Amino acid sequence: MGKHVVVGSGQVGSHLATKLLQQGHQVTVVTRSGSGPAGATKVAADVTDQARLTEVASGADALYNCVNPQYHRWLTDWPPMAASFLGAAEATGAVLVILGNLYPYGPVTGPMTEDLPLASTNPKAQVRAKIWQDALTAHRAGRVRTVEVRGSDYFGPGASDQSYLGERFVPALKAGKAIQLIWPADIPHSWTYLPDVADALIIAGTDERSWGRPWHVPTAEMLTFREVGERMAAILGKPAPKLTELPWPLMRVVGLFSPMIRELKHTRYQFVAPYELDSSAFQNTFGMAPTPIDVALKATLAG
Repeated sequence: MGKHVVVGSGQVGSHLATKLLQQGHQVTVVTRSGSGPAGATKVAADVTDQARLTEVASGADALYNCVNPQYHRWLTDWPPMAASFLGAAEATGAVLVILGNLYPYGPVTGPMTEDLPLASTNPKAQVRAKIWQDALTAHRAGRVRTVEVRGSDYFGPGASDQSYLGERFVPALKAGKAIQLIWPADIPHSWTYLPDVADALIIAGTDERSWGRPWHVPTAEMLTFREVGERMAAILGKPAPKLTELPWPLMRVVGLFSPMIRELKHTRYQFVAPYELDSSAFQNTFGMAPTPIDVALKATLAG
């Protein structure tokens, strides 16, 4: 068993740390507040403090970047965080496992594969692309070992209040109320299950075949919001929920007063056309299949 340092204890980091502990690893969780699951060593630290992060990661087999600053702060918050992670990985020799996302691809036609160019012109997406490009450059130079794991929109137990299939979806469905959507109800979309994200990160951190390239988390077939609602309702023995779509012009007005809502214009393309994640490379290489969608939805409802 090894030593693993998980930075961030949000919707992904908490699952990751718990699974590593269940596998018998020594786990240290780093957050600003010093929180984390029972059984982990908890450290309160500022991620941008490279000296402190290096100290915590000393002797670690893998260092997991599972932090996620608020979207409207990416331009200011990400560069010093990323530099700290890269410096700590280089100093300690820990494998740097980066939790990435699909934003750097930008709008695409057809399934997304890992060999697509990081072609987005959005500055925030370009910040995320640079995190990976800098790490990959260091990897190719022999300074670090690194890997990036990318998923689509998350759902599952412990999903944050930003999850489209979380607090804004499940409580209304359980109560038999109409579900308000900010995106069209009938556009197919890939949804990535949180426990599968954690499993993929563990493989990436422990299997040297993964290092030096990005991977997509095993993700089940695309579903529309309506199909998700119908499947969840069937699991609960309830009628299909009513879905109401908030008009986009209204969201633009709300965005005048809410930084988070205002940023939605940058990701709107993901929900007005089919958005499909191809995870076959990871599945075929490591033999990991996504959790069957109905099993995942049942756990989401229970969670």
